[in-house]
Amino acid sequence: MSAPVSRQVFSRRDFLRYSGAVSAAAAISATLSACSGPASTSSTGAGDDKDLVTAVIGYGNNQSWDPTMTASAFSMAAIQHIYEGLVDTDPITREPYPALATALPADASATTWKFTLRQGAKWHDGQPVTVDDVLFTFQRILDPAAQTLTYSFFGTWLREVRKVDDTSVELVFNFPFPDALQRLTIAKIMPKHVFGAPGGWDAAKGGKAVGSGPYKLVAHNPKSNTVLEAFADYNGPRKPSIKKINLLSIVEAPARVAKISGGSAEAQIAENIPYANIDQLRSGGLTVEGGKGMNHMFLMFNTAQKPFDDVRVRQALFYAIDTKKMIDVALKGHGTPAASFLNEQNPSYAKAKTVYNYDPAKAKALLAAAGVTNLSVTLMAVNVSWLADCLPTIANSWQAVGIKTTLEPQDTAALFTKMDQSQSYQVVAAASNPNQFGLDADLILRYNYTSGGTWMKYTKWDNSPEAKNLFALMDRATQEPDPAKKLTLLHQYLDVIAEQAVLYPVLHTELMTAWDPKKLTGVRPQAYPGINLLQARRV
Repeated sequence: MSAPVSRQVFSRRDFLRYSGAVSAAAAISATLSACSGPASTSSTGAGDDKDLVTAVIGYGNNQSWDPTMTASAFSMAAIQHIYEGLVDTDPITREPYPALATALPADASATTWKFTLRQGAKWHDGQPVTVDDVLFTFQRILDPAAQTLTYSFFGTWLREVRKVDDTSVELVFNFPFPDALQRLTIAKIMPKHVFGAPGGWDAAKGGKAVGSGPYKLVAHNPKSNTVLEAFADYNGPRKPSIKKINLLSIVEAPARVAKISGGSAEAQIAENIPYANIDQLRSGGLTVEGGKGMNHMFLMFNTAQKPFDDVRVRQALFYAIDTKKMIDVALKGHGTPAASFLNEQNPSYAKAKTVYNYDPAKAKALLAAAGVTNLSVTLMAVNVSWLADCLPTIANSWQAVGIKTTLEPQDTAALFTKMDQSQSYQVVAAASNPNQFGLDADLILRYNYTSGGTWMKYTKWDNSPEAKNLFALMDRATQEPDPAKKLTLLHQYLDVIAEQAVLYPVLHTELMTAWDPKKLTGVRPQAYPGINLLQARRV
């Protein structure tokens, strides 16, 4: 049996190696991406070329492209067009559909799932997709020595993948796990003859991409752009309707907005739109719509530092924050106060027993009960633009209850390098959005609350009795076959996480996408970073 996810350990250096900056899933993105330099100002065609869609992504294009390792928003956006899983999910509804497989499993509660490969499926170099490619991909994902990022999403429940015959494979589970159906989209099948060659995985990390999906990579320029073309031999379920896609990396917000604005706009669509520019773009004839999802700002405490080992102090700092003011002023209304670790749109959402509504009197009472006076807090933070806009409200709120507050926004790499080197810290504000990998609560919570994992090592909390009880409850929920009982257990551990307030969201935000409806149709804005054009059409 594979080791459970709760025992898989990833260092911060591993995360930076996997993604350069974990832009979509752990707020480790926008700042490191900013280091990548300006994007190319020249696209592969003008805005009126009806064979081309130019799409602007607000994250760097110089991070890992290995689908088993990356959490880069830019890379993952491209990968969704290039590669296929046995099963994929709709980028918005997350409904699963057979991709390289011919059908979904008949019984999602079974402990073995058989998949037959799509006849005639080809890699972009013309070679046929084979069962050996599927085995090769899953062997890497499940190999603890490889320490892939995707292992953390499969290691608990997937025992092995074995060959049935020349056209079929069988997945063998440790226990029934219906959530696997949606999670299989994370395992993008890769060609053994390409990436099993010496140096193959390094090539994948550096930008080599050979998939079986609707689009093939034809140009890759780190720090600038990536060009995709429709794959003529693609015979799968979501055929390309756009001939060429140019994905531009533009980290700086003003340049990103300028690329899609005005009569000379080169791009038809851009994501990560600043809230302050929404009205301007709409008045210029663009459609600007948001997606509400997991994207959130969280506070993380160093529980080895007094008085943050006291749950009452951690709770007090949450109760003291005027979250509504923060949303109104910094986010222009595009946010929701956190009432659970999960956002309200998540299928497993339930309001936690402990909800941190703005209550400065309660904050003062908790501090007094903990015997804490004259508290001084240094709040370190990633300097992601929207999060940095929220920091003054936190400082003002804390100071209003007698907490002297010093703000230290800084480059994300520098911040976490300090923490990796065991330098002391008190509280960190960062952002996270594991929805890029999926919506199921088991995935989301294990991304953050994993014994020995990156985030728990930073909190220095996971050896506490409370943490051990939490991890045991999470394991029970993962293995519970009855959906109603599983949900009950899930809500129990969400209540524990809310009460303990070790790593917990302050608010969830809305991510905005803008596009020109006169030039592009079929667009659906995502609630996580990136752009998916598999169902869009050029006008």
